[in-house]
Amino acid sequence: MRTKFKLSIKSLLALGLVASLGLNSCKDFLDVNENPNNPDSAEPSLLLPTVEASIGQVVGNAFQVYGGMWAQYWTQNPSSSQYRAIDQYNQTNSSTDRVWLTIYRNALNNAQIMINDQGTSNEYFKGIAYLLKAYTFQVATDAFGDIPLSEALKGNEYGSPRYESQETVYDNIFMFIDQGQALLNTEDAVLPGSQDMIFQGDVNKWKAFGNTLKLKAYLRLSQVDAEKARAGIEALYANNPVFLEEDASIAYSTTGGNENPLYNEMVNLGYTQNLVASGTAVTAFLRNNDPRRFAFYSPISGQDSIAYIPQGTYSSNTGKEVSPPSALVGGFANNPASAIAPVKVISAAESYFLQAEAVARGWASGDVTQLFTQGIRESFAAVNLSGDADVYISEAEDAQLPADLNGRVQAIITQKYYAMCGFQGFEAWTEWRRTGYPNFLVRSAASVIGVDRMPLRLLYPSNEANTNGNFPGTVVVYEPVWWDK
Repeated sequence: MRTKFKLSIKSLLALGLVASLGLNSCKDFLDVNENPNNPDSAEPSLLLPTVEASIGQVVGNAFQVYGGMWAQYWTQNPSSSQYRAIDQYNQTNSSTDRVWLTIYRNALNNAQIMINDQGTSNEYFKGIAYLLKAYTFQVATDAFGDIPLSEALKGNEYGSPRYESQETVYDNIFMFIDQGQALLNTEDAVLPGSQDMIFQGDVNKWKAFGNTLKLKAYLRLSQVDAEKARAGIEALYANNPVFLEEDASIAYSTTGGNENPLYNEMVNLGYTQNLVASGTAVTAFLRNNDPRRFAFYSPISGQDSIAYIPQGTYSSNTGKEVSPPSALVGGFANNPASAIAPVKVISAAESYFLQAEAVARGWASGDVTQLFTQGIRESFAAVNLSGDADVYISEAEDAQLPADLNGRVQAIITQKYYAMCGFQGFEAWTEWRRTGYPNFLVRSAASVIGVDRMPLRLLYPSNEANTNGNFPGTVVVYEPVWWDK
């Protein structure tokens, strides 16, 4: 388990800057390529918390809602209406204006300013910036498909940056990771310290983050280019890599504007509880007698079970009271403890499941059973249920690891799905797109995109369609991205 720390004043200010970029803000913003309010240069120590806070805003708010609903941890509350369009898979281009802006203007632009810094002894800051750049580009391309890349972060030099293929983006992700890792091996550079909201300046943990991110990125190619994935993972393991053994996450506070981004969105929506338990996930937890369901969801007052409705059935369950996500995951609008829920960038459980899959596929050395069970144990520990892990591992149907490759991959990804409930919805949805696991997701009853279709990407934003002369045109929500085979 990672140790939390108290945010510095500069970190709080950085969080305050991005807090207004919520999922449903109605303010107009300039295109990402016209950015008079952001400086061309600034001290890396001031920019690092802004980059990290922006990433937290993306994966902890907008992508958390999309992922949480499309991975079917959550569905729309029958007594409210904010996210009905998401449950219906009924997206418009304007739905993603805010998140695109946060990705490019706040996260990537500021990371690039850090990288371009000419000051001496800032190699660690620049190394971290490269890793965060790689992480953010992966999140962006996994969400949207082809995206602006090489021309996107050069200020006004390219008023209409061209879109580049996902394969090209992934090749650059690997390059950014290598560049970041090389800088982190510099001697006698300035340590980031408390300005680093994720690891508080611990360079060794950032090296482990880079290795884990590279492993994740190569595994993402498993269905589209298995040979590249295998070769990349084998090369990674040839250097005896250290992977994450604790969460890479951002801690928040109860200070106004500095709360968990999902909870902050709920505050701005008048504390309305829009997200509630989906029967898809809850019945799977029940089938395995999984005690984590009481950590991920909150029982209705006076009940000792999790109340749920089938995905997208809010219209046929009018008036029914349904369990909300718990404060532990930041999803309970009327519990102020939601404010301090962390945003997990990469979790310890995820790290072990990634390693387990690499070993199961024969692309890495290690004990697949030990890695698989350690991933489960980390998930239980993350919700303060360590003492229940042994019984679950020995008795739960989905905690058994088959002997065959397909069965092992299914078990690993399914356990990753359980571990990510409430914390990493976007990543769980993305892994389902890559592997088809877990195999119990259903079409939302509220779907408007036709039988046998599921949401497989986010739509490009309207501000790109209006301002970028190289905009490739809208791609429908059910069109798979490149690596989704």
